[in-house]
Amino acid sequence: MDAIVLGGGLMGAASAFFLARRGVRVTLIERNRVGSGATVASFGNIRRSGRYIPQLPLAHRSLALWRQAEAMLGRDVEFRATGHLRLVFSQEGLVAMRSFIKDARPWGLELEELTAKEVRSRFPGLGPEAIAASFSPNDGSGNPRLIAPAFASAARKLGANIIENVGIGAIRKRAYGFQVETSKGSHEASMLLNTTGAWGARVASLFGERVPIVAKGPQMGVTEPLPHRILPVVGVWAHDHGGGYLRQVERGNIVFGGGAERTDVSLDTGYARADPARLPGQLRSLLPILPALKQVAVIRTWSGCEGYVEDGLPVMGPSSSTTGLFHAFGFSGHGFQLGPGVGDVMAEVMTTEKTDIPLQDFLIQRFAKWN
Repeated sequence: MDAIVLGGGLMGAASAFFLARRGVRVTLIERNRVGSGATVASFGNIRRSGRYIPQLPLAHRSLALWRQAEAMLGRDVEFRATGHLRLVFSQEGLVAMRSFIKDARPWGLELEELTAKEVRSRFPGLGPEAIAASFSPNDGSGNPRLIAPAFASAARKLGANIIENVGIGAIRKRAYGFQVETSKGSHEASMLLNTTGAWGARVASLFGERVPIVAKGPQMGVTEPLPHRILPVVGVWAHDHGGGYLRQVERGNIVFGGGAERTDVSLDTGYARADPARLPGQLRSLLPILPALKQVAVIRTWSGCEGYVEDGLPVMGPSSSTTGLFHAFGFSGHGFQLGPGVGDVMAEVMTTEKTDIPLQDFLIQRFAKWN
């Protein structure tokens, strides 16, 4: 078997690795550098709380792979199971949290519900006005700059062909499979995996499949280094205070996001930029989570081109129109945690035509009315 993986973000790099590990001859094609797109713009959050409930089996599998990442890939990708704390500031948030805790339990996710007193006792300085919180001790964070290159490097060691910095031309269905024309030559394979992120719908449309998707850029930032005191990743329920979130890396910097509307991004250029005019409001939205940010300097802001599907769910699984074509794109800003699991599951589906992970809600067939 042979396959072309189109798109070198986390989904594509992980898929190339797991395909190569299954003995498939893989060519990964990325128009820029592996991991330089939406993946590197990610916050690095590895969370299961607040997810679409039927997505939890995929999230569980992915978390197990994050735990194995250093041994599996031969390098530290800075996965740290520091826990995920999600604060509640309103009655709406309290209802949302308790509803999710109840619904997630049969799917294998147990969350601790913390009182306001327990939040202040266990996590001093965080959410002093919070009325409750959930805590998931096994979740945490990873380094978005390291993970995709690590998967690509490990895939290369297994024999995968990694092609970067190329112009991509025609993508054609042939009798034997697929042909992808690039500025560095033509590549052919019996299978094609579309992991092109926000551009995924453009690739799918070449085969008569339409997906309603828009490109947006998140507003991300990082502060100057501070004494390391915050262990968990911290977010909020019910988008209280604009849905801000933050974490402190081991070097002391606080990485933050949310609390600001995403910017529009043109797919023709794929260039996303943070809007400095939105930064003051974003920082104000984060103060209820961490009041100490009031006296901290922001040293860098950034954004990235992410694909947001109309229903907020990814497109994942086999094509509905073309044998040998598969999709894994449109993770709508919540794909980082899922990346290793997506790669593993797509390799499984492509080589065995089955998986025990429920994908029904993510299949491209749900947009048949668009085609």
